[in-house]
Amino acid sequence: MELHNLKPAKGSTHYRRRLGRGPGSGLGGTSTRGHKGAKSRSGYSKKLGFEGGQMPLQRRVPKYGFKNINRKEYKSINVRTIQYLVDKLNVTDFTPEVLYNAGLVGKHDLVKVLGDGELKAKVNVKAHAFSKKAKEAIEAAQGTAEEL
Repeated sequence: MELHNLKPAKGSTHYRRRLGRGPGSGLGGTSTRGHKGAKSRSGYSKKLGFEGGQMPLQRRVPKYGFKNINRKEYKSINVRTIQYLVDKLNVTDFTPEVLYNAGLVGKHDLVKVLGDGELKAKVNVKAHAFSKKAKEAIEAAQGTAEEL
């Protein structure tokens, strides 16, 4: 097989319909658009969510709930993860930058330390928030937990 022998697979290519080229083509006249109505006109484009005049789905479905615009979204890091990083990287001072370099949080994420897991090493942790259990676990291991 060489480049000049290549052909598309059988049935994979189709001829483009040439619309509006006279009655002899079989696709003249209304050019497959039917008679009258918005869809037959030139320049017609359906609005997003339009359902032919029927009440659109986004207006039929009831709205509920509340979205707080002042919500603060934290990335959570467990005490277990901090212990893992101490074992793996021999790090004792944890800041959001250290966690970012380890690939655990984004550059501009707020970090909250949660108390799941066990901490054996003495560490100094700086984060934006701590759970009560996490703070107790860090201080029980003679470490410090400082809020930013």
